[in-house]
Amino acid sequence: MPCKQYCLRCDVLAQVQLRLSQKTIEEIDRWIAEGRFKSRSDAIRNILNYYQEREKTREFYKLLTKRSKEAKEQPETLIPLEELE
Repeated sequence: MPCKQYCLRCDVLAQVQLRLSQKTIEEIDRWIAEGRFKSRSDAIRNILNYYQEREKTREFYKLLTKRSKEAKEQPETLIPLEELE
């Protein structure tokens, strides 16, 4: 069923209260003034999404490293990462 409101990955949005240092708020406001983000909420959402994607990439890299190790131990069935370059 399609979302009827703006949402991230079709999750229902919830409001949260967040306390940040004045320096951080000023930096976010500068990014907004530079056109990087539309609002403080937009900035924080995007920064959190970036962090989540980075963590997924790290997990994927760990998986690839593990599979590469397994490939070295079982070369008859798997190809090590180094051979893909």
